Parts: sequence; C-alpha cells; structure tokens
Amino acid sequence: MNRRTTPRVRRRRRVLVWSLVAVLLAGVVTGGVAIWQNTYALREERVTVRHDGRLLDGVLARPQHGDGPFGLVVLVHGDGPVDATHDTFYRPLWESFAKAGYASLSLSKPGVGASQGDWQDQSMDDRARETLAAIAWARTRPDIDGRRVGLWGASQAGWVLPKVAARDRAVQFVIAVSPAVDWQQQGRYNLLAELRRDGATQDETRTALRRRERTLRLLREGATFEQYRAAVADTDGMTAARWRFIAKNYRSNASEDLRAMRGTPTLLVLAGHDVNVDVADTEAAYRRILPPASLTVRHYPDATHSLVDDAVENSEPRLTLTAVFAPRRLYAAGFLAHQRDFLARITDRKGTE
Repeated sequence: MNRRTTPRVRRRRRVLVWSLVAVLLAGVVTGGVAIWQNTYALREERVTVRHDGRLLDGVLARPQHGDGPFGLVVLVHGDGPVDATHDTFYRPLWESFAKAGYASLSLSKPGVGASQGDWQDQSMDDRARETLAAIAWARTRPDIDGRRVGLWGASQAGWVLPKVAARDRAVQFVIAVSPAVDWQQQGRYNLLAELRRDGATQDETRTALRRRERTLRLLREGATFEQYRAAVADTDGMTAARWRFIAKNYRSNASEDLRAMRGTPTLLVLAGHDVNVDVADTEAAYRRILPPASLTVRHYPDATHSLVDDAVENSEPRLTLTAVFAPRRLYAAGFLAHQRDFLARITDRKGTE
C-alpha cells in the first residue's frame, strides 16, 4: 500500500531539487568563467627547432588576426625545467605582445616536454647559442619580420640575454625581468635574504655562510659531486646533475656582455619583494654600463621575483583562485601594459628610421 506524500515532504523535495539545480548552475557558470578567462587572443602553433643535433619543442604564438609579417619576441627562461608555456604563465605575456603586433616564440628546455637533451648540461653560452638558433629559425618564416626580433627573459636569463644581443647586433630590443649580474653575488644575496625572511639566528646565518664558502672553494678546486657530498655531509637537496650545472655556471657575470650590447634598447624590470636578486645592485650595474638613452627601468614595489603581486604569491588560496579565474591579474599591476607600451615605442622608433 502506497503512503500519501505530505505537503511538508513535497516542499523538502522541491528545496532539494532547486538546491541541486543551483549547485549545477554555479558549477557551469564558474567553469565558464574559468574557460573564458583562460582563453587568449592568440593563434598558437606547435613548432620544432633543430639545434646542435637535437630537436627542441616549442610554441609560436601569433596575433589572432592578420598574416604578418609580425615582429617577434623570443623568450628566454629562468632556472629550472621550464616548458614552452611555463605552465601557462607566459600566455598573458604573449597576449600583451600580440596587442603590440608581435608574435612570441618559446621553446621547452632540453629534456622538458618533447625537447631532447638535458638543460642541466648547459652553460650560459650553450643557452645563448640555443637562443640564436631559435632566432635564425624564426627569420626563415614568411610570417615573421626578421628585422623586428627582440628578447624577453627572466631571472637566470640575465646571463643569456646580453650574450645574444652582443652576438646578434640585429636584435632590436631586450626586456630583462628580475636579472642578476654576478652569479656569486646574487647567490650570497639570495641566501641572506632567505635567512632574514625565515627569521634565522646569527649562529644559523654564520653557519650558512661558512657552508657557502666551503662550497665555493670546492667549486674552484673542481671537486666532483662525490667530493662535495663527502665534504658537506648534508647535501640539502643538491644532486649530481645540479652540481655539474652550477660548476659550469657559477663564474657567470653579465658585465662584459652588457658592454658589448651597448645601444640595444633595454627594458629593465625590477620587483620590490625580490629575495632572489639584489635589485639595487642590478640597477646600478645596468645604469653604469648601458647608455642612458638605451635603458628604461620599471619598478614594481609590490611584486616578487616572478613579478606576481606579493600578497597573491604568499597566499595559496589567492594564488590558485587568481590563476584559475583571473590569470592576467597574476602579474603586478601595470606590468603587462608596460611591456606592450615598450614594444609599441620600439615599433614607432623603427618606423621613423
């Protein structure tokens, strides 16, 4: 025998049904917003560049409309195993470049994605030659204006960009984001900045500095990783591959290459919350070496080394929500617009020559 449904039960069912509908609609709307915010005015093409016997996987991102030929920004990564999109972090940049009429070319580092090789086997000279090969490849394409090719690079790229601009004098501009000049000075600054941030005691700081000096001495002596491990006991995450990479590059200093690229229009981008790079030292070096007429300096007081707003980067929930629902706002306020304005000025200057 069926029991009759009471009005109260029917009301509860209606509330439950409409609650489920509301949740589903919210999910659809939220998903739609995320998709919309992560859709960019770009045409992305997977490309392959051959260099030094290896194939490097990459992305050529062109403006959404037009056949070109477009100017080109070649991206040079910072440290670590970075893929062509930098886990999508580059796309807002590519879009800002596209609004200025420029395409973007970015390759996955060797050993990352479909790129062959191992990025930890590279010196800064190797990275420069790889970038020059990417430029040469791009200049063969009819949709790229080979006279309007420039460089964008962050962090460790500060030791690569000047080498490339010095060797290829047709490079039209350089955008250097959070670069250092001297590898060893930068390492000491980074160590002390992180110790201060973490509230280290004076004894802890002295111990860390002694360990650093011992490491530098081993590098100067050409020690193997096994010798390093025996000398320091706790390798603190250092691997044999990373040791070889550091041994190849710890003497890097951009000063000579900066002198050789004098006159190349350069945008220097510096962050106020940079614990990786001594921005005052970097700015002083760039101003001392480069002609004033060729150098533009932009400061972002609220940004971190990656040019993300400090409050966002240091809050995991805010960082995640911003990355999903407003990725263009990950970067410090004005950063994307200022990049675009710099390219527009370069284009205007080229047009009057």
